[in-house]
Amino acid sequence: MEVSNIIDISSDSTVARVSKTYMKPRIVAFIPVHNEEKSIRDCLAGLGDQSLPKDIELDVIVIADNCTDRTEEVALEAGQEFNLRLKVLTTKNNKQRKVGALNAAWKSIYGDPLDLYEKKSTIFEDYYRLSVKAILGMDADSRLAPGALFQLWEGLMSARNIGGVMAKYTMRMPKKKSLISGDDVYYEEKMASGDYGGPIERWWTHQQKQDMASWLLDLQYSGGSTYVLGGQATLFRPEALQYVIDENKLDGPWQDESDVEDMLLTWQIQKKWKTLISPTARCFVDAMRSYHTFRQQRNKWQSGTVELLTNSDIGVKSKHKGKIWRSQIKSLIDLIIRLLFILLLVLAIATDQFYWSWVWITPVVIASVLNTILAIKTPMHRTIDVILAALLISPEIYLWVNLVTFINAWLGKLSANKKDGWANQYNAERGNTRSKLTEGIIAIVLLITLATYICIDQRAFLTSETVQTAVKPYLQTGWKILTYLTVYTSLAMLYQIWKLRGKHTA
Repeated sequence: MEVSNIIDISSDSTVARVSKTYMKPRIVAFIPVHNEEKSIRDCLAGLGDQSLPKDIELDVIVIADNCTDRTEEVALEAGQEFNLRLKVLTTKNNKQRKVGALNAAWKSIYGDPLDLYEKKSTIFEDYYRLSVKAILGMDADSRLAPGALFQLWEGLMSARNIGGVMAKYTMRMPKKKSLISGDDVYYEEKMASGDYGGPIERWWTHQQKQDMASWLLDLQYSGGSTYVLGGQATLFRPEALQYVIDENKLDGPWQDESDVEDMLLTWQIQKKWKTLISPTARCFVDAMRSYHTFRQQRNKWQSGTVELLTNSDIGVKSKHKGKIWRSQIKSLIDLIIRLLFILLLVLAIATDQFYWSWVWITPVVIASVLNTILAIKTPMHRTIDVILAALLISPEIYLWVNLVTFINAWLGKLSANKKDGWANQYNAERGNTRSKLTEGIIAIVLLITLATYICIDQRAFLTSETVQTAVKPYLQTGWKILTYLTVYTSLAMLYQIWKLRGKHTA
């Protein structure tokens, strides 16, 4: 991969003075971008808002990866506007997408181990390399809250064995689309900006926000250690990244062996260093606004996680592996409970052997309480979101979408044809592919209609003593299994409610 500088931070006068003085310690931000002209300015504005620790400087490297829009120009203009020490790198022949872009930024400071020529570094480069005390990895569609960088720095520097600290992520809620007048000449431009959305987009955003809040709370109640340092906003110790390179004989810290490159990097860092979540630093990130883009993103995440858990060739483990496996098992149990309940309910009603019990309300009430607490603890929640959470409408829809993703990921693991998760997500976000949600809903409606017709048309046969006698043992066994699984999940929810009594915030 070739890397060329568009604008450099150094100057001749600086190089001339560097041998007679010292260079202040600094944080260097890596921001990989691919056609992000609409979001990069806001990301850089967030860095311009930061208050830095005393005597610490901030440099920003924007890596323009195969951009075909005005991303580079917008980044340079924003750098001047917000008074940032900014450099833009452009990549050529990069086939590793985000991973290759991040490694290009790393090599621009620390050199390329694969370089065939031993290039002697200048005095400035040596001093500069030593002055870098932290690497901030950010996505272009993220924005740090004021003070977040200072808080991340304090967390990273609180102990020598901390390799990375991640900010707490909160999805940005789009403004109501109804706020834009229909005859506004900038209507299309405002909608294209992504700042506005309809009820469905806002609903999807909140579900992702609540899901993230639940995950962040769980990490904090478990001591603050995280099994993934998210790429949206994480402050790394350079020594930890260099350790990953040396330990695994790499040419850069980031690898494209997994669709979840940030989780793979975190597991590699954890062999020697701690990886933590900041209790205070916040970063605002964009959510997936539609079912299709959300599914493609989660397919990539879930498939990458499954691959890390099951592929021994990757050769990396995590002390959090048990936690991740428990999460996978929980999804499996949630899926079995729902499918088994639907099957037993249909069979019981069809054969006239359904009996109501008020005990069944217990897990529903527990789930309602849990989701209400989570909705309230979600930052900047809306009243409607709390109501829908209490009624279990939103959580159940969201859960089914994730269960479909869970099934798809494990089926993909068994399939001989491996999909490119990054390409699928990118194409979905660019509108190059479409969702099959409508077809799926139609298929489900037709299936329900057919089942209802058969139950009505064949009612005399289905309710006959012969059929009831044959079916009854299976119903009894099924209800017993369902009861055990429901009791287990109810106890797990009660334990989660018990943990949420603490003062941690998402």
